[in-house]
Amino acid sequence: MLDHTRIRAQQERLKVEPMRGDAENLPYLDDSFDAAYLVTVLGEVPDQNQALRELIRVLRPGGRLVVGELVPDPHFVAFEALRHRAERRGFQFTERAGNRFGYFARFRVPKRAAN
Repeated sequence: MLDHTRIRAQQERLKVEPMRGDAENLPYLDDSFDAAYLVTVLGEVPDQNQALRELIRVLRPGGRLVVGELVPDPHFVAFEALRHRAERRGFQFTERAGNRFGYFARFRVPKRAAN
């Protein structure tokens, strides 16, 4: 998949640096990204809570997380469980599209209070 992504990015003249990483220990600095997009990924991660902690760490304040899930994925993460986990890690839920068999949910990283 990394090679495929690299080739497609070159074809589209996009600057992309695909990297292999561990969702529970992301190889990025704090506040590195404006957004993260996961489709049928979270259910594959053994410690989803740790993955969400890492995501909120690498996303900038005001950044967005979009999670998509789809049945019949055997590791489907129900929306209610996702929302509960994400909010406990500090994300703010903003919207959901879909139904119980497939959905996209959007969360936001709260902006830090000014001193």
